[in-house]
Amino acid sequence: MNAHEIDYQIFGEEMQYVELVLDPQEAVIAEAGNFMMMDDGIRMDTIFGDGSKENEGFLGRVLGAGKRLLTGESLFMTIFSNEIQGKKRISFASPYPGKIIPIDLTRYGNKFICQKDAFLCAAKGVAVGIEFSKKLGRGFFGGEGFIMQKLEGDGMAFVHAGGTMARKELSPGEKLKIDTGCIIGFTQNINYDIEFVGGIKNTIFGGEGLFFATLTGPGTVYVQSLPFSRLANRIWQAAPQGGGKDKGEGSILGGLGDVIGGDRRF
Repeated sequence: MNAHEIDYQIFGEEMQYVELVLDPQEAVIAEAGNFMMMDDGIRMDTIFGDGSKENEGFLGRVLGAGKRLLTGESLFMTIFSNEIQGKKRISFASPYPGKIIPIDLTRYGNKFICQKDAFLCAAKGVAVGIEFSKKLGRGFFGGEGFIMQKLEGDGMAFVHAGGTMARKELSPGEKLKIDTGCIIGFTQNINYDIEFVGGIKNTIFGGEGLFFATLTGPGTVYVQSLPFSRLANRIWQAAPQGGGKDKGEGSILGGLGDVIGGDRRF
């Protein structure tokens, strides 16, 4: 189906949210947990899949929804519809600090490939599917980039990036090496592969993983500076372990170091 045409505005800097304007009978789809607020008069429904194929049978909808389990998402999505007269507004928030990126699928050949946890919301009619890697090596070593989502249709979709976003335009044959977790998404003409870092010292002591993702143009690539997995890992490492003391309390200065460092928890 043709996607609904929606207007939007993005607010904020580090913790952004996107406000969508729905005309009568227009609707948007979203992952569970991204909703922020909406005007009275918008109806919320939980559906199998993404609602892009209204004439599809029940079995087809179940199979489509089941594929979403491979990307770690729920079987269900939420659809928000404006069923009364007049324009209504609905907002979806970033799940963690970063940027919301509007993707006009008509500019990218009606298809965009993104990380499995990057999708935020989209106009009804946009199909949210999975994009399998065609090479076995990506499956074993691609990490977060093995199974990706594909957004297809002719409407607007919105994806989320952690930290700061960089957009790269690659010319034919131009190659970009990226940490696999730092990929937000790319256009369908980009060739995605995995490359070994190389070198004994790099492998043992580098601390950056054994493989790069290599993206070769032509096409557009979106990169994030702080993937959520890296943020969560650093928070876990800094959190008190076992006895309840943080890392600073085990230093030579101990509590005095906290005072000098600005800690006033006493």
